[in-house]
Amino acid sequence: MNEFKPASGLHNRHLQTLYSTLFRKCPLKNFDIEKFELSDGDFVDCYWLQKPPTNTYKPIVVLFHGLTGSFQSSYIQGMMRHLDSLGYYCVLMHFRGCALRLNRSAKAYHAGDTADAIAWAKHLREQYPNSSLFAIGYSLGANMLLNLLAQLNTNCPFKAAVAVSGPLELAVSAATLKTGFAKIYQRHLLKALKKSLLKKYAFHDYLALINLSKEQVRAFDSIEQFDDLFTAKIHGFSSAKEYYKKCSAKQYLGEISIHTLIINALDDPFMKPEALPLPSTLTNNICLETPEHGGHLGFISGSIFKPQYWLEKRISCYFEAVAVK
Repeated sequence: MNEFKPASGLHNRHLQTLYSTLFRKCPLKNFDIEKFELSDGDFVDCYWLQKPPTNTYKPIVVLFHGLTGSFQSSYIQGMMRHLDSLGYYCVLMHFRGCALRLNRSAKAYHAGDTADAIAWAKHLREQYPNSSLFAIGYSLGANMLLNLLAQLNTNCPFKAAVAVSGPLELAVSAATLKTGFAKIYQRHLLKALKKSLLKKYAFHDYLALINLSKEQVRAFDSIEQFDDLFTAKIHGFSSAKEYYKKCSAKQYLGEISIHTLIINALDDPFMKPEALPLPSTLTNNICLETPEHGGHLGFISGSIFKPQYWLEKRISCYFEAVAVK
């Protein structure tokens, strides 16, 4: 597989980041939706492009989206379409409350919350015993996936995994989003997070639960503040600092035992290159690719008028290579 070369006219990190979201139109609408019940009484919505029969031998790829992402995200739809064309079954596990309906519990999701994904992967292993399982995580979902791989170690049900644009040091990403043009991305993400949380006040008394009022939510002006007063507190951390420290995946990479590809652009506007691991610290089963360009979840090659979505081919080539090992 060739190294990534940005499309002519799309070298800029922000153009790489925004191009697909603004201009790519490949809507997938006919999903098979599986409501997966969790042991704590909540649920997650899992969207199959085509749900397989239980006796299938075809491989299954599980996708995990980024912060505020969903089945509507262009990177998810493009990847699912590509995988389907190659004969894979593919399913997106939404994090709690990220599909078209709110989850039941007061909890939400975070970059180190692996329990739901582990339960879903175990379910898939039991339902489809003849299929090889693969996984792809994007952004926050990439950090979560790497945490999961490390946690399960040799008991991991996935044959191989790919993590794209993961914020491997969460504190670095939170700080980066408060600077320069990245503030625009933060504002967009924060707007969606606040909107979703405010809806949940109709069902949960967050003032009683974590001493958080609607007025405070409306006043949030950074992801770090949101994480400090909501994400951390509702999930049992004392602060955003503790949450970031315990849930950043970089520190756990040495505990991953399966074939894993990590792709992070050096010009990613959501983080800094120093957040990436040194290649010398990685085990032989982990491949780290750090293209000079690519932005955040971008990696658009070809040309501005005839774009090619390099990530899709790179990931499927990696899975094909691993499958024969």
